[in-house]
Amino acid sequence: MIKNDPLRVGIIGTGKHGSRYANHIVKDLGHCFQLAAISRRSAAAKEQAAAWNTRLFADWRELVSSPLVDAVICVTTPNLNPEIARFCAAQNKPLLLEKPLTTDFHTAKELVALFERKSLPLTIGQTLRYNSVICALRDMLPSMGRVFSLGASQRLEPSTLSWLEQPEIAGAGVIFHTAVHLFDALRFITGQEIVRIRATARNIYNPRLEDVVTAEVLMADGALGTIDTSKVSPSRACRYEFVCEKGQLHGDQVHGLLQKIVGMDISHLPVPPPGPAILPLLEDWYAYLQGDIDNPIPGAEGLAAVKICHACRKSVATDQWVTIDEL
Repeated sequence: MIKNDPLRVGIIGTGKHGSRYANHIVKDLGHCFQLAAISRRSAAAKEQAAAWNTRLFADWRELVSSPLVDAVICVTTPNLNPEIARFCAAQNKPLLLEKPLTTDFHTAKELVALFERKSLPLTIGQTLRYNSVICALRDMLPSMGRVFSLGASQRLEPSTLSWLEQPEIAGAGVIFHTAVHLFDALRFITGQEIVRIRATARNIYNPRLEDVVTAEVLMADGALGTIDTSKVSPSRACRYEFVCEKGQLHGDQVHGLLQKIVGMDISHLPVPPPGPAILPLLEDWYAYLQGDIDNPIPGAEGLAAVKICHACRKSVATDQWVTIDEL
């Protein structure tokens, strides 16, 4: 592991989401990190580099190979993830890679194996694992007894990002860019794997990639589930519902709601308001790179979510149930 305090980090991709990483590093985590470099193709990159007092590399390869950079954060469009990950591995640079790991299961499997062979840190930015409602659901669910069925939905506004309508860049629609959150969160909350899936998709506003998906899932413990994800309504919510032996447990990670239902009684449970999820991930990533804790979200966890997405896409194409372990 790296022993360098503060850790010198380079960020590839400082658009809307990547700038969140940069701002946390500069404003909140100066005792842990130094923002040593950024790389971005936009004209705004020069202003960002000046504001953050960091070096700008026009070519991300130069950033990765620079001796000024100890570790890399990648927040780019998915089509660039494989090349960046391979180059980081070749340069022996630890990598924090925003989800989805890739939009191709076989490539994702190759990348995870590559980092494992080199014993090189690969962490995936599945930041919903730090959401207060998601964490509360995970903590409370065992007290509810056996889970019989579940539902999960993430409904977002139509996207304004033009690249999400370009298959050569996005690689997929909401299956890989939205449902990936639900699949990972369900695995995290329940501790169970999704073993089978059957899905249907539609194109409403996105002419080339799916923007509505619904699916049935079967969990390893026999629980039945439904998944609903979309980017079509001018509204936002992300709900989880568990029907259990001792009642129901509901949560909405967007609106900070947590409820327990027994009979006709609904208990509104206290939960901290949703806060920035990137900040605690960065704190844990630093502790991991210092050798103090285990990898907070290993590459294998990102691969598991991508595998379910791959099965979901296959099910849409074939209109059949797909068994995850048979992929």
